[in-house]
Parts: sequence; structure tokens; C-alpha cells
Amino acid sequence: MVKIKMYRGIQQMKSHGYNISRISDDLQLDRKTVRKYYYMSETDYQRYQRTLENRSKLLDPYKADILKIYHDNDNIKLNMAAVYDYLLELYGELPCSEKTLRNLINLMIFNGELILKRSIRHYSKVPDLPFGKQLQLDFGYYTMPSGLKIYIFTAVLSASRYKCIFFHDKPFTTQILISYLLDCFDFIGGIPEEIVIDQDMVMVVSENAGDILYTKDFSLFKNEMGFSMYVCRKADPESKGKVENLVKFVKNSFLKLRDFKTIEEARLSLLSWLYRRANGRISYATGKIPAILHEDEKKHLKTLKSSIFRKDRMIYREERIVSEHSYLSHASSQYSVPVKYRSRTVEIFLSNDDLIVFDPKTGEMIANHKLSLIPGQKISLKSHFRENDKPIHDFKNETFLKFDFPEWKQFVDNNFSAYPRYVRDQCIICRKLFVSDTDIEVLKEAIMLCHENKCFSFKDLRHAYESLLRESQPIKQNFTGKLINRKYSSIQVGKRDLNIYQQEMEAHG
Repeated sequence: MVKIKMYRGIQQMKSHGYNISRISDDLQLDRKTVRKYYYMSETDYQRYQRTLENRSKLLDPYKADILKIYHDNDNIKLNMAAVYDYLLELYGELPCSEKTLRNLINLMIFNGELILKRSIRHYSKVPDLPFGKQLQLDFGYYTMPSGLKIYIFTAVLSASRYKCIFFHDKPFTTQILISYLLDCFDFIGGIPEEIVIDQDMVMVVSENAGDILYTKDFSLFKNEMGFSMYVCRKADPESKGKVENLVKFVKNSFLKLRDFKTIEEARLSLLSWLYRRANGRISYATGKIPAILHEDEKKHLKTLKSSIFRKDRMIYREERIVSEHSYLSHASSQYSVPVKYRSRTVEIFLSNDDLIVFDPKTGEMIANHKLSLIPGQKISLKSHFRENDKPIHDFKNETFLKFDFPEWKQFVDNNFSAYPRYVRDQCIICRKLFVSDTDIEVLKEAIMLCHENKCFSFKDLRHAYESLLRESQPIKQNFTGKLINRKYSSIQVGKRDLNIYQQEMEAHG
């Protein structure tokens, strides 16, 4: 309901010849609201006010609860439908419609019983798309008053506005995201043509002028399911407006009015709210109930597929034991796996082109090889033979203790500072290049040389060491021909004058 001051403002602008559109723009009111009060006389307005006051008495017993809801939320503007839904959940049933509650809250604001903090929100309409075309995806985070941290997965079909929401108690990883996406496809009844996402690190590694690099597992999942991706540019919420609004809707209309102590409790309440409210009430964007509109959109979604990321769904993975050399055999060829899986059981999945290896306990993909077309090949990745399971602290200690003199300790410190992301690799190089028979004095000179040139890689140190080592050794004569017999060493060899050749050439010229 419009306040009396605003009503008179509308009438004053009308008397000056302003039309409904101009008044709506200047006062930032909905055109329907302006139209309603544009043709209403002051007598009619006062009569309308009294009608609302009489009607609102039906909800007078709930005023205390309404005021408490707003007080607990710092008197900010709330979604009135969410307030109605919360009261409905609290009392089981209400003696009025949602519209009546809306009128009561407006009247409480008008009478000064409820004073709200003012805020201005800007919206940008996202164009509608055909059925089955697009699913928008986003994540959120919320902390309950109890201290429970809830990580929110939200997805909405752009055409029907049918929503899918999940709660998780830990930050999302690529594996968890893929699991929830599979559950989401089950929930909506198919796979969309396109998924719209943010530049989230569990899916996207980087973007360079439109070239998107996905994480390894998500890239495999995307190709397996056959959907395309639209990755929003940074700071561009308009391209993903529907799901951005959904994240806010979940926070403001569901989580803000409740307090859960366990994730199971939150999930159970969410499911009921999702069917009753999020998908069961008329969407302001479409004017239709998402659950009903979804029945039409579901026919346009692509058929559900099995996935290597969920082995309980129409998929078969074969168990294999890794050799002591960290290889698996298939069709006479050998394929490497990380060294920590030596002599352990893993699971493999064979597609037309790939051999994919999984950890049977975690479900994590640990290796992915292109199948060899030539039998008998050994296919390996260097990364599989790095000692990733050994703590970095152990590598550092091993490197520090390799030699016991101050110059070495200083060089190792400089190396770790120069290569902070590659400490493990540098330590492994050091282990290979410097063995027990190293000449310490030459090594000290090599370290000084590296310091002077600010070269702190262990490979650089090895090159300097080898160069100085060669210089410090006596020069040895290398003879490529036969040794001269000393018996004939005193014989003098005659030499012919070159002028003879010159004379011959002139004679035959």
C-alpha cells in the first residue's frame, strides 16, 4: 500500500499533466501501483485505507511474531512471501492469504509500527531462452546463528525457472561439484544443452581472451555428458542474473529466517521448502508455477547418461592390481599410475579412446591415458613418479643435510626462495645430481660462482661444478694417430721448393 504522502505526490504530478510512465520513472514505483492510485480520489483512498485496517485485524495475533522476524534480521527489507512461508511453517496454517499478510506489513510500515532500513537495488533483465537450452549454476555460503557453515549449490533452468538446490558442509571440490551436478540432472530429469557458470576454480583453471581452460576432471565430465559451457566474464552478473537472484533468494527467504544446528536438519527442511515454495509458487518472471512449467521443459532436455564419476549408475569399473613398478597392463601395453599406488588395487574404466584409473576408496581419478594403438608400448607420465606422498618438510631436511658447510646451507635457502612452487622438484634434482663422491672444494667455488650470477637452480649449480671440475684437472694429450717408432725418429724428410710447381704451370700455360 502506498503511503498518504506518496499518494498525494502522485496526485500532484497528475495535476501538473504528468502521465503514468513519467510518474513511475520519477518516483521509482511500479506502473501498476501508480495506475491504481492515479485514478483514485482522496475519499476513495481513505475508504481503501479503512478497509485494509479492518481486514488486517485477522492477523493482529501474529504482529508480535512479524516484528520479531524483522528485529532478528536487523529491520532490513525482507521478501514478504518468505515471511508468510515462515509463519506457515511455524503455525501449520494461517487464516489469510499471502496478499493479506503483505497488506498488513505495509500498513504496519505506514503506521510506524515497523520501521525498515532503506536500501536501493538495481536489476537487469536476462533474456528468456527456449526450453532445454540453459541451466545456470552458482554457489553461495552462509553461516547460521548456531555457527553451522552451509555451502550452497544452486541451479535453475532458464526457461521454466525450475530450481535445484543442495546444501553441503564443506567447501566444494571438483569431485563434489560433479557429484551434485549428476544429482541435479536426475532432479531436473535430463541434461541441458548449455551450463552457465562463474569463473569458479573448481571448474575453470584460467581464461585468456575467451579461451577457457577447465580443470582435468571437469573437462572429462563435460565431454562425457555432452553439454556446452558459457563462462561469465568477471564482474558481469547480468549474464547469470537468474541464478544470482536464486542464491540471494535462498539466503533471504529460507536461511535468514531459520537456525539449523546440523547439515542433515538443514537439508530436510530445504527439500520441503524447495517443493512447497521455490518450485510450488507462481514465478514473478513467467507468471506460472515452475513445477508445472518444468513438465514441458523436461521433454526438451537431453537423455540422462551414465558417468564414470558415479559407479553406482549403469557403469562398470574393473579392479586391477598395480605392479611394483607402478604400471598397469592392458592389451599388452603398460600404463603408469602414481607411485603411491604401487602393489595396490585400483579401478579402471575403458572408453573408446581412454584408459581412466580411479582410487576405489575416494572415487578420485588418478590417471588418464590415451589407449595405445601399438601393442607392447610403455606409456608413462613423469608426474606419476614424483614422490607426492612424501611430506615437503622431509625433502627440505634431506637437501639441507646433504652437505655440512655454511655455503651449502645458504645456497639451499636461496634455492627454496627462488623456486617456492617447485621445492619438491628441486630437491629431487639435487638428490640425482649430487652424490657422495662430490669434491667439496670445487662445490664451494661453484656455489660462489652461482651467487655472483644470481643463479640458484640445482641444475645451474651442477653445470658450474662440472665446468670448474674440468678446469681443476691436468690436461691430458689425446693422440688420434699411431705412435712414432723411435728407431726412425732421427731421419730427416726432404722438402721440395714450391717454385718448381710454379715453373711447371707457366710452361704448360
